Amino acid sequence: RLFDMLRSGDVLVVRWVDRLGRNYQDVTDTIREFMRRGVVVKTVINGLVFDGATKDPMQQAVRDALIAFMAATAQAQAEATKEAQRAGIDHAKANSEASKYRGRKPSYSREQFDTVRDMLGQGTGVGPVAAVTGLTRQTVYRIRDDAAAAEAALAEWGL
Repeated sequence: RLFDMLRSGDVLVVRWVDRLGRNYQDVTDTIREFMRRGVVVKTVINGLVFDGATKDPMQQAVRDALIAFMAATAQAQAEATKEAQRAGIDHAKANSEASKYRGRKPSYSREQFDTVRDMLGQGTGVGPVAAVTGLTRQTVYRIRDDAAAAEAALAEWGL
């Protein structure tokens, strides 16, 4: 959406370049596209500015090397975070029952679950059910598609 909002001469301030994409290729492509469009990209953490204004080949090479390095660092950090999260989940699953990994807490209460099940059973559509219960349509779909798992999640959390 930023591509639609930002125009030549605008300045985009980001904390770190990893906010601009999911991986190395995304980040480098995004920064280069912003520079091509005349948008200046500034990073808060290290104060770097990528503006695409330089025509000197040596400065362009240095800029491109910095972009590549920062994007690679961002991807490595994201992968390390995912790996640590996975290890934490595996550890929690392996531990005793008292600290058992339960997954994410359901976004619905027992009352909402019962209301969704009853209304869907009466043939009410997903949209009206979501409106009445205050849940998202996606949550209603999830309950509809696997009510047993939805109820098990409530039981797991003691709801």
